[in-house]
Amino acid sequence: MFGIRFFKKFINTRLVDLDQVKLVYLLSLIVGLLSALAAAFLKNAIHYTNKLLTGGISTESGGYLYLAYPITGMLITLLFVKFIVRDNIGHGISRILYAISRKKSHLKWHNTWTSLLASTFTIGFGGSVGAEAPIVLTGSSIGSAVGRFFKLNYKNITLLIGCGAAGAVSGIFKAPIAGIVFTLEILMLDLTMSSIVPLLISSVTAATVAHFLMGGKVLFAFDITGTFHISNIPWYVLLGIISGLISLYFSKMTLFLESNYEKIKNEYLRLILGGIVLGSLIYLFPPFYGEGYDTIMALLQGNTDHVFSNSIFSSFSGSFLIMSLFMIGLIMLKVVASSSTNGAGGVGGIFAPTLFIGGINGFFMANLLKRFIHIDLPDNRFVLVGMAGMMAGVMHAPLTAIFLIAEITGGYRLLIPLIITSTVAYITTRSFEKHSIYHVQLAERGDLITHDKDKAALARMDWRKEIERDLQTVKANDKLGDLVKVIARSRRNLFPVVDDYNILDGVVSLDDVREIMFQQELYETTSMRDVMIIPPSYIDIRESIDTVMEAFRKTGAWNLPVLDNGYYVGFISKSRIYSTYRDLLIEFSQE
Repeated sequence: MFGIRFFKKFINTRLVDLDQVKLVYLLSLIVGLLSALAAAFLKNAIHYTNKLLTGGISTESGGYLYLAYPITGMLITLLFVKFIVRDNIGHGISRILYAISRKKSHLKWHNTWTSLLASTFTIGFGGSVGAEAPIVLTGSSIGSAVGRFFKLNYKNITLLIGCGAAGAVSGIFKAPIAGIVFTLEILMLDLTMSSIVPLLISSVTAATVAHFLMGGKVLFAFDITGTFHISNIPWYVLLGIISGLISLYFSKMTLFLESNYEKIKNEYLRLILGGIVLGSLIYLFPPFYGEGYDTIMALLQGNTDHVFSNSIFSSFSGSFLIMSLFMIGLIMLKVVASSSTNGAGGVGGIFAPTLFIGGINGFFMANLLKRFIHIDLPDNRFVLVGMAGMMAGVMHAPLTAIFLIAEITGGYRLLIPLIITSTVAYITTRSFEKHSIYHVQLAERGDLITHDKDKAALARMDWRKEIERDLQTVKANDKLGDLVKVIARSRRNLFPVVDDYNILDGVVSLDDVREIMFQQELYETTSMRDVMIIPPSYIDIRESIDTVMEAFRKTGAWNLPVLDNGYYVGFISKSRIYSTYRDLLIEFSQE
């Protein structure tokens, strides 16, 4: 107890009195350290869980266990989330973006640890998803918790969320630049001097901790040899186009499959269905078991037999046709495996599946070109560049893709191919889909924060809180004399006219009755129907802020009624909207 009191006293008397900039620098280091520790914990937890389950099991005697493990892990995850967490912890990155736009950057405290355990159960038991999104959610939650503990403002809490995300990515891949760029591209933080320094501190701290704890064993590392040949540029462009189209397929299929799993209300039925689908796919395609990084490493090292090992197709591995069909199956069906894992109750991200598909696609394309066009292309380079192309397309993050692959290969020998393929893949995907898989659903709801400060301020605004609900209502059959009594006790100049069911009939403005309100001879002969007007438009309470602003623009009105399925709720004022907008814009504009 004494230790806790001393710590709180130290915090209150020392750190809180620091200059805000220096405090954020210090906290960014702490967040980077904690994020790296979380990344190390999760990667080791997944590794040793998998090793504990599969160690000593032969392919012949334990084949069916590989099919049973994933559904077992998803069941444990489902029970953990339902009875212990009691909150939705899936889709980690989208959850971070929503917190930034709608929750004042407040992520729930339990997110600092629950995603770690849930994804350990899911992935450690063979679920076909990645650990990156849970780690990023954990790191961002640490940043949010630290920022709120020190009572920082919205801008600095958001910055620490970004520091947590940057530290998580840097700690996972030992790639500090990629961690920073990921935060700027995916979480859409502004690149300013006030934000870049804390991100640098957090990211390099996490990378250093990753070096100290895991050395070179951070997911995978591969040293590129040889030189870039300019004659291969057309093939890297082609790889970018194909990667972009596959990225579009992956994004659309992920959203489609997960939405259909959500339609199954019985969670245990959902689990059984997803488990059967995943188990069947793993039986046909063993590389779907787990994250898939071992398969990528095998391709990088030229060990293609490993990809076919334990498969029912292994005896046909010498056949180019069977190999081609197998690779196409891996590319096209990985999305089903990952969506079935998450849709059935597992917790994981699409980062690893994206890299997996990209690597397989790059390897397959290089072999097709070798066979049919007789061009000697380096398999490992196409594997790596294919990973970058897929990431750029799915996540709409070409810079993250470029720097991530460049950093994990230990240099920039691949820089030109990475830029070409990532850029082409991004342009290809964006030609069909404006938003990334992380952003599309938030954008449809108007909840997406962007680099555009105007749109970011609007996205953060909850216009429903600005509804004026204190206006005095009158009935259509009320007389002018009744209205005068209402005016006497009201401080407003608008009076909604509603029927017995609270459905809006019209509105009476004080300006419209000012000339007759003192003519007592009209008090009993003039009803509200005679003086009310129909508003130029109305706004449903479920509409987005963009729709609200568009309604004001089209009508030129300063006040519009708000309805809930036709029932009167209140009025929204353009002046209140603009006042709130200005306050929010100041938060984004402060340097």
